[in-house]
Amino acid sequence: MPVIKLPTHDRRLESFKLSNPWPWPQRTSTAFNRTAYAAVHVAAEPLSHGDPFLNSVVDWDATIAFRQHIWDLGLGVAEAMDTAQRGMGMDWPSSRELIERTLDAARGYGDEAIVGCGTGTDQLIPDDTTKIEDVIHAYEEQCDAVQAAGGHIILMASRALAACARSPEDYAHVYDRILGQIREPVIIHWLGDMFDPALKGYWGYSDLDSAMEICLEILKDNATHIDGIKVSLLDAQLEINMRRRLPAGVRMYTGDDFNFAELISGDVHGHSDALLGIFDAIAPAASAALKALADDDLDDYNKILAPTVPLARHIFKTPTQHYKTGVVLMAYLNGLQDHFTLIGGQQSARSLLHLCDLFRLADRANLLRDPDLAVSRMEKILAVHGIEKEG
Repeated sequence: MPVIKLPTHDRRLESFKLSNPWPWPQRTSTAFNRTAYAAVHVAAEPLSHGDPFLNSVVDWDATIAFRQHIWDLGLGVAEAMDTAQRGMGMDWPSSRELIERTLDAARGYGDEAIVGCGTGTDQLIPDDTTKIEDVIHAYEEQCDAVQAAGGHIILMASRALAACARSPEDYAHVYDRILGQIREPVIIHWLGDMFDPALKGYWGYSDLDSAMEICLEILKDNATHIDGIKVSLLDAQLEINMRRRLPAGVRMYTGDDFNFAELISGDVHGHSDALLGIFDAIAPAASAALKALADDDLDDYNKILAPTVPLARHIFKTPTQHYKTGVVLMAYLNGLQDHFTLIGGQQSARSLLHLCDLFRLADRANLLRDPDLAVSRMEKILAVHGIEKEG
């Protein structure tokens, strides 16, 4: 196995010998007993003329090819979510094009290509004049566009609603209005402020237990229009508590990139399905683990996922919103795109030491499918930072 010299936190270089290549299949035909979506990233276009801090330029071929990789592994694609830098470099027109291109690709792939489409209000930039009706109209515009394209809606949390709502009743009013117009049941997305600080106090309360009560009331009142709720709060016990109180027929989709393994396996009272950004980075292992779970082999499920949890906790460490950097690095190291660049120049959002720790953890999780390629590409990143390969 190849060896690479990586910097340490005490400013040394140490030799790191890689493990054997990953053992995971690159395709599966297994029917899982959990619904599982990967919230997937977009590949930037590194040779565009645009300013990377101002313009969203997407490499469409590489972006769609990555979605086909996810479908090959039996996972659904959660499109145009925060992993795709939604509202953090990707605006609504770009996101709409992304959704439409992915839905076209899914139709060409086959019935097993599942897509959920992030639908929000990010075309509305809130200010002191923003009203609740403005939020409703913004949601309606995006929902109409996604439904017209034949997509299934993931109703994302709204920065504009968080900015202009004055009470929990404002949230209930908006969700009642929107859900009453939807043709098919949707997934509600509760994204915590660790992922997006602009969403602090969502549902009308900063206290999560109080916010959960309001959210549960809205889910109960609109249960026939809701497939499930994705909870991204990095609080396993809160998710379990909420899961046990959901209305009949409403699923819990875990968005907890710290505690996903235990939440998906579940307990005697139930389990969470999955809609996870980390599944972008660990898709082959996630697919193999879900196969083991469907085969009622909990030991193998835990054996596969256990080493991915430290990697996930590292990728999603504070400041959590910069996790996209680690996700795209994984795609680059594994040959799933040809460069390590992100929209908005976000490849610079994490330190070199963070990236080196990620490399070590990815190897320990058996998630570097070609060790020689991974070393070659990591050495290029090191060279950019002034650490040249000896010899």
